Amino acid sequence: MRVLYFYISFHFVSSFTIQKNSVAKHHRRHWNHGAISSSSSSNNERGTPTEVDISDLGLTMDDFNAPLPSEIFGNIETTGYESTSKIPDVQDGACMWTESPDKMTATLRIPGLRGQPSMCLSILTATNTLSITAFGSIVWTCVLRGEVKPETVKFETKDGPDMIPTVEFEVDKSEFGERWGGFILQIGENSLL
Repeated sequence: MRVLYFYISFHFVSSFTIQKNSVAKHHRRHWNHGAISSSSSSNNERGTPTEVDISDLGLTMDDFNAPLPSEIFGNIETTGYESTSKIPDVQDGACMWTESPDKMTATLRIPGLRGQPSMCLSILTATNTLSITAFGSIVWTCVLRGEVKPETVKFETKDGPDMIPTVEFEVDKSEFGERWGGFILQIGENSLL
């Protein structure tokens, strides 16, 4: 069985356009057996049709706008950067997060912790919050985008470049497969930094 991958761009509700690529060139002869649109504006530079009529499939725009099933994502990891500052205009990118279906990991390099020894830092975690303490006092807090299992927390603090300590944090999600699309929902009001 051959599998064709093609890029879809919508021009009309009942048709889609197949962009020319090496796979499309190789299998062009098979498309002549299907219903090919005779629109002259749908021909590429070689004059071969690139628009295929799919109205017989019974698809609607709602079908294309529906969310993808979670099984498609499987064990895909997503990653990104977020700001650790309460000030909306400051985008320091000091939180690098990685999300998988079952856990979240984050590397925090908070500029406000500059000069603090990494050995004095600790982590406090509840089901939806993360707090960093220095010498036993909470200095930074955030509300997480989802709920976690606090008993599964693993963290490590290290001295980082520019005298900013690095905190590596890992925790299991409370609901397997739930996608957060980020790590920090909001910076806590009790953050001193």
